[in-house]
Amino acid sequence: VQLVESGGGLVQAGGSLKLSCTTSRRTLSTYAAAWFRQAPGKEREFVATISRSYTTSYADSVKDRFTISRGNEMTVFLQMNSLKPEDTAVYYCAASSGFAPRRLVEYSYWGQGTQVTVSS
Repeated sequence: VQLVESGGGLVQAGGSLKLSCTTSRRTLSTYAAAWFRQAPGKEREFVATISRSYTTSYADSVKDRFTISRGNEMTVFLQMNSLKPEDTAVYYCAASSGFAPRRLVEYSYWGQGTQVTVSS
């Protein structure tokens, strides 16, 4: 499964961005999908996940600000509102055959990432 992220950019604190994750070869709807992020000098961390049945789960740091959703069978989104400077990171889309795991090691497929920078 090849994943491609888009939608990153530079935004002021309090602003919004919507990230997209798209696959061109196989349907993403048969996998759990997730977003992770990695800030400079830090480990990659879980952000949000959505199961095949649309069950969602979020990291505490983004709950009530970020929303993960599915579009068509090949797309997953991450709507990010009320952005903070600490949200600055490279955001990665990932796919898993599991239910809706939060652990990085359970994801077999990864995109290349998209940079999100939030200025104060």
